[in-house]
Amino acid sequence: MSYVVPNEAPAPRFDRVLAGQKALVTGASKGLGQATAIGFAKAGADVLINYNGDRAGAEETKAAVEAAGQKAVIFRANVAKEDEVAGMFRVMQEEFGRLDICVPNAAHQLNAKVDEMTLAEWQGVIDVNLTGVFLCAREAVRAFKRQGIDRSVSAAMGKLIFMSSVHDVIPWEGHANYAAAKGGLMLFMKSLAQEVSHLRIRVNSVSPGAIRTPMNVEKLTSQEVYEKLLLKLIPNKRIGEPEDVAQAAVWLAADQSDYVCGTTIYVDGGMCLYPGFIGAG
Repeated sequence: MSYVVPNEAPAPRFDRVLAGQKALVTGASKGLGQATAIGFAKAGADVLINYNGDRAGAEETKAAVEAAGQKAVIFRANVAKEDEVAGMFRVMQEEFGRLDICVPNAAHQLNAKVDEMTLAEWQGVIDVNLTGVFLCAREAVRAFKRQGIDRSVSAAMGKLIFMSSVHDVIPWEGHANYAAAKGGLMLFMKSLAQEVSHLRIRVNSVSPGAIRTPMNVEKLTSQEVYEKLLLKLIPNKRIGEPEDVAQAAVWLAADQSDYVCGTTIYVDGGMCLYPGFIGAG
């Protein structure tokens, strides 16, 4: 049984800075993908909601997007499969007519120490967390180039926002496959940003820390465990909410961030500040 983590985050605010835009979010049936899709809708965007296994969660996301007054379409695809990704982007074009924002968020964890890790456990994480990102990014860039810039919608030809993790820079014992994928994602993002920035395609990442997602909350089995996490890892002294990440993604998708390119925003409460050194002087 998980500990009920208190919510100490300020109320999220989503102005309609994405009015008229069309977004695609992978892994949007729960957690960060769900919050991002809903945040985009509250900011005025229509959303294609991708899922692989959790249809019920995708339906919940769809209902929330529609409650915000926006169009929602659900599409099942395994982002590690080239043909399924291509089909998803075809449906995006058919249903929405264009693509303005793409968030390759779908991720997978299969934890093991390296000497106990199977090739399937290594490959399964790399396939979704890195190859899946490449496949979505490739299709998004192709779509952006075909449609060009519509300045009545956005100052950019398109926006790619990768959902990474603090483990793109923090090593993680027992999760080498996950950390390797996220570290690789960081340089993929930067290399792609170099490649397409001159076209006014903006490429950036959001790297969350400890966020209240099902994957993280199930590890917090007591108040003692929760407080230990806060004291040791999070200088901000609260767990992050999915909406904290969604608000960063909305800003990166909006024209307010038009001069931000090839950057990673760490939404982590300070986890990357080497908190073990606090008081160690």
